[in-house]
Amino acid sequence: MRGLLGVPGFARLWVAAFFGETAEWMLQVALPVYVFQRTGSAATTALSIGLGLLPAVLLSPVAGVVADRWNRRAVLFGVCCGLAVVVLPLPAEPDVVVVYAVMAAQAALASVFEPARNALVPELVGVEEVTGANGLMSVNGSVARLAGGWAGGALLGFGGLADVVTGYLAVLVVAAALLAKPFRRIAAPAPAGAREPVVRAWLDGLRELTRNRRLWRTGLALVFTSLAQGMFLVLFVVYVLDVLGGSEADAGLLRGVQALGGLAAGFALATVARRVAPAALLGWGSIVLGLVSAVIWNLAMVTTSLGVYVGLFVVAGAPGVVVGAGVLSEIQSAVAPERAGRVLSTTFAAVATFTTVGALLAGTLVAATGPAVLLNVQAGVYVFAGVLMLFPNRRFRAVPAPAVVTVEGCRTSSPRATST
Repeated sequence: MRGLLGVPGFARLWVAAFFGETAEWMLQVALPVYVFQRTGSAATTALSIGLGLLPAVLLSPVAGVVADRWNRRAVLFGVCCGLAVVVLPLPAEPDVVVVYAVMAAQAALASVFEPARNALVPELVGVEEVTGANGLMSVNGSVARLAGGWAGGALLGFGGLADVVTGYLAVLVVAAALLAKPFRRIAAPAPAGAREPVVRAWLDGLRELTRNRRLWRTGLALVFTSLAQGMFLVLFVVYVLDVLGGSEADAGLLRGVQALGGLAAGFALATVARRVAPAALLGWGSIVLGLVSAVIWNLAMVTTSLGVYVGLFVVAGAPGVVVGAGVLSEIQSAVAPERAGRVLSTTFAAVATFTTVGALLAGTLVAATGPAVLLNVQAGVYVFAGVLMLFPNRRFRAVPAPAVVTVEGCRTSSPRATST
């Protein structure tokens, strides 16, 4: 872990990511709660989440090629500046239509940010260290969730959207400042085919996913985990405000405290678990997350004490981080660096698509079934995804990953293929 943080470029990216994710979590918690308060409708809340995710799908071809063609650090800096501009309508406490537009603009910019940032990580640390690096990224991501989630809910309850935006902008400025200066240790040459048409470049990345047998089962598991996550985004708000009788600050607190479990998981990934196969991380993380979720959703019949749920959401944060690190590490170690951005953008587009499907399904069905049934379905989907990753099947046996040229000293390394 010390060795990774001793790389100046990665260390600065790591800190910048913390402030950027803190700002993101403030809005992720505050805006759906604001919409639910204004409308009282789970379906409307689901629609807001779906509209916020749609740009990631539509912009996937452009986002991936931008991440591969342009300087990735400069892309991240530009996105931070854009994120600061698009929230300016929010302090006026606008109608939900304006909130929808802001969420869509945020998602459009995030669709560029995520593939660029994750494609940058192996350039800075080498492919053999991506699991440890992703673990460290998840550590500050977990702290960001704790700080941003709580702050978003608390500021919304205390002073409305104006206070949320003020805090959001203050944090985002720090992230942008850290990204303004070029990374000294990045010397990546222009990727091959950098001037080919955008659609053709994106299709090349898409074919990488379809040809790579190592990623097929990962993709299927990702579909199910994304469906479960989409259901959660809607049902969580209904569960806290209606079933538990909580407040906006309670919703922010429960989303935020998952960071404590995520911290423990992130440190483990960066140290003792850094050599664990990414497929195993994804599989076991999904199963544990599903089982813990099932306990949480059914406990309301026994108690609605907030303290009990704080403890359980802390526990739930750990497998959630393991799942995310497993997905990223599997892709980063299986894809050539010159195509990493477009492959990651396609992956994030798939996540956004099925997260939207899950959110819309939950928002549509919750009035008829009640939240309890759908919450248990959501937990079961996570378990199914984990079993899919762990069940032995020769069709999905890994193929050797391509040789990778790292940017640090132009050193060539061929990571060992991981059997799934």
